[in-house]
Order: sequence, then C-alpha cells, then structure tokens
Amino acid sequence: MTHRLTREQARRIVVRAQLLDADRPGDVVEVAEQLGYIKIDPTTVIAACEHTVLWSRIGWSYETGQLKKAVEIDRLLFEFQGAFHPMSLLPLLRPTMRRHPERESSRQWLEANAGFRSDVLARLRADGPLTAREIPDTAAVARAPDGWSGSNQVPLMLDLLARRGEVAVTRREGRSRVWDLADRVYPRDLPEVDDETAAQELEARRLKAAGIAREKSTWTRVGKAGEAAEVEGSSWKWRVDPDALEAADVDIDGRVALVNPYDSVLFDRPRLAEVFDFDYVLEQFKPKAQRRYGFFAHPILMGDRFVGMLDAEVDRDRELLRVNAVHEFVPFEPEETDMVRAEIGDLAEWLGVRVVGME
Repeated sequence: MTHRLTREQARRIVVRAQLLDADRPGDVVEVAEQLGYIKIDPTTVIAACEHTVLWSRIGWSYETGQLKKAVEIDRLLFEFQGAFHPMSLLPLLRPTMRRHPERESSRQWLEANAGFRSDVLARLRADGPLTAREIPDTAAVARAPDGWSGSNQVPLMLDLLARRGEVAVTRREGRSRVWDLADRVYPRDLPEVDDETAAQELEARRLKAAGIAREKSTWTRVGKAGEAAEVEGSSWKWRVDPDALEAADVDIDGRVALVNPYDSVLFDRPRLAEVFDFDYVLEQFKPKAQRRYGFFAHPILMGDRFVGMLDAEVDRDRELLRVNAVHEFVPFEPEETDMVRAEIGDLAEWLGVRVVGME
C-alpha cells in the first residue's frame, strides 16, 4: 500500500516527529529518544546548539544542568561523534564500531601506531578519566594538520578509538572532553545485536525521527523502513513512519519555534526544499558582504511553515539579547508578529537577559 499525502500532511508529520509542535516533550531523554541525536556545537551566538535544540522543544522548564545529569550521572545519554545519543541506540552502533576503521588509510595509521594506541589505553586505565592534553603523544607516524586538528596526534587517536568503542567521553569540563575506557562509561549489560538487525533498526529509528523521508536519500538514510508514500506535487518515492500517519490530518496548534542552524530538522536540505519550500543556507561561512540574513540566523518555524529568520546575538557582558533583524519571508500578520516577539521574549528570559532591538 502506498499512502498519498498532501504537502501540508507531510509537513505536519515532520514537525511532530521533530517534537516542534505545541505538544511539548517532558524531558531531555524523551527528546533524545525521539530525535536519535542532539548535535553538539560550540557556536554560541545565542546559545550552544545542544541547549537551543532542547529549549526549542521542552521550553521554559529546560535547564542546562538536566542534560549534564542525563549524560554524566544517570548515563541515559552518551556522547559520540559530536552528538548526544540515547543509550538505547548504543547496541545498534556496536556492529559499525567493530568494523571501524574501514578506510584503508586509517587502518594503516592505526597499525603503524599500535604502540601509541596501547600507550593511550594504558594511561586511561591507570589514571583516567583524562583530557586529551593530559595524555602524551607517542605517535610513531603523524598525520599532518588538516584545518580541523593540529599536530598533536592524541585527539585523533582518541576519536578513532571512540569510533571503535574502546574509549568514550565520560564528561565535559567546559567545552573540553574528558575521556575514559569505554567499559567504565557504557553499561555492561547492553544486548548484542547482529549486523543486519542493527542496520534495519537504525533505518527505522531514523525514519521515526524524520517522520517522512525520501526512500533513497543520502541525507536521511531510511532504506525500506516504514511504508511507501507519495507527496502531492513531488516525484520522489517516500517512506513514512506508520505511527506518524495517525496525526497527519490533525491541525498543528500554531506555535513558534526558533531553530538553531544545526538543528536536526534542518539537516535534510533537499527535504526542506521539497516539502517546506525552504531553501535553507547557513551563512556562517559566507563573506559578510554575501550574507542575506546574518552570520548565524535562526530559522523561524510557525506551525508547519518556516516564515522567517532571526538575526540575534547574546551580549553576556551587558546581559542582552540583541535582535539585529527579524526577516519575514512574507509580511507577518499582527498576531504572527506578536507570537514571534513572545517567543523571542521567552528565549531571553530563559537565557537570563533582556531583549533589545524589537522596539
């Protein structure tokens, strides 16, 4: 059976799957379980990505300490490859961990640095938890700096060992990762899942988070998970989460969400254009003269449509949220203006600052 959906239904499915409708989730773990990951990024024009993602969904009751507790004390979430994931996802990632690294150049580097690997694991075993700077660099073969990493080989080794499931981030000190042996971070009673089952369940989890995705998308890899669907006006073949279909005909109570540029709802750019008619471009890496909306402008989601961009920044010294501009794709109705202003006010209150620039 192939489900036939209007664009509005498809948008509703996406918004609800991403927990951006008016029915807000209760806590950090609920968000992580549904989305599959909460991206970590240090860009703090307004607030760090991981905290903005959670605030935009949970709202006023979210406090940053809740994320720290879930990761470092309760161990319900874990940090892996630049994101926080629910611990329920770890068994599905282990088959891939066992195969890592699959790239031949990385295999050769790891083999050439077998002694270095042993040194890192021994130091963590004896003295961990440790930051990368507390671990000596004893690499026999070094990789040249690539713009993302420097000459110190320890962060490279730690990242590779983390992908193999040998070490893990146990906590953070500021923005610095603190590492330990994976056996001392991850639960020991996790179920074993074979490669085929893990791959299928990962596709199902991705579709659950997406709601609906292109069948052969390289952005949201869902394979044959869910059920086939068509979307009005689109020639793509889609897969839809059957559980999400139940609410496709229910209106989304209008609310405004200010979306961090690295939010998962924005990740699948082709889907954004196809379903939302939103050609999103992050202007962070553009020259200033070429920016239309601002260095790190946050898309504004109203109900099931992206209606504008918020160019704002926090001035911590003066305790201000400075609104440089609210770019409206189509002029707002007075009620819509009030809704956007109210959400910006709530954001400022959550940040503990006052708003300027909306007079």
